[in-house]
Amino acid sequence: MRDIVDDLLRLWHSGRTGGLATIVRTVGTDTFPVGSAMLVGPEGQAYGTIGGGPLEETVYEAAFQAARIGHRGLQRYAVATGRETSSLGDGTVDIFTEPFSRRDFPEFPTVAAEIAAHRRITVFTVVWNADPDVIGQHLITDKRHGTELIALPESDVFVASFAPPPRLIIFGANAFAAALTTQARLIGYRVTICDARPDFASSSAFPGAEVVTDWPHRYLNSLSAAGEIDSSTAIVVLAHDPKFEIPLLTIALRLPELGYLAAQGDSITHGRRMEDLRAGGFDEATLARLHSPAGLDLGARTPAEVAVSIIGELLAARSGRTGRARSAPQPPPATIAKAPARMGL
Repeated sequence: MRDIVDDLLRLWHSGRTGGLATIVRTVGTDTFPVGSAMLVGPEGQAYGTIGGGPLEETVYEAAFQAARIGHRGLQRYAVATGRETSSLGDGTVDIFTEPFSRRDFPEFPTVAAEIAAHRRITVFTVVWNADPDVIGQHLITDKRHGTELIALPESDVFVASFAPPPRLIIFGANAFAAALTTQARLIGYRVTICDARPDFASSSAFPGAEVVTDWPHRYLNSLSAAGEIDSSTAIVVLAHDPKFEIPLLTIALRLPELGYLAAQGDSITHGRRMEDLRAGGFDEATLARLHSPAGLDLGARTPAEVAVSIIGELLAARSGRTGRARSAPQPPPATIAKAPARMGL
């Protein structure tokens, strides 16, 4: 739902009613994760997605009906056909549809404000209960919780947890940083750009990013001391000047937790960089944490293309994948059988 928060908030303030469809559980499919949502406005406008194909067409109609008649319900669908099914097997999803308006979700502006401020918030929604008047009730809290469907003795409750977004810190203010900011924000990262040169570190040149003028190693030290670096943090070094990047990488490679660390450059820059870091006492196991040169081998040349290659490598590192083509042969994923939710039929 995070990607359509602004659309939901506009609809809420308009005083009109739309329909909201949310994936609350998936079995044997990774097309879209649990929590993905689609909003259908009062005129039929669609925002967000729950996977595309025939399933999305079916769910669009269900959400539109929720907006028009106020229906709230939990349904199970086969992803391949988009049709309702009663069986729980591979390729099925459970989707909750509900009307969305000021009346239906009066607390929503609080949810939107907390997400915008990068603070944790969790929304509990009753998606099944024997009493239809209870279905669709919401409760919000700042407590940490996983995003999942919970079966209670008398209700099924969907828990949507919105943690602060992961952070990408880019060192080096240039055209590559601007392109990387755009790509990173598309996948939900909060972006900070740091450069010691005031003439380059201009906020107007990097819309959507926080821009800091400071020496890179000093700024990273301050973030680490403040506890603002964790296992979800990504760092990309775009400054090829050794006086900037070697002190910075020396600190970064000593951080106990870091999601992704990369440095841009050609083969000559890479060779010099690794020699300098080895001379600083780093062994090969530690240097293996550094993605250098940054990015997947896509033949990227322009800033926009390089940004795509770096984001691709970041995603692969984050998920523990190789980054190879999905069409290459891969072992089938393991599936875990789960108890079916009550559908209230």
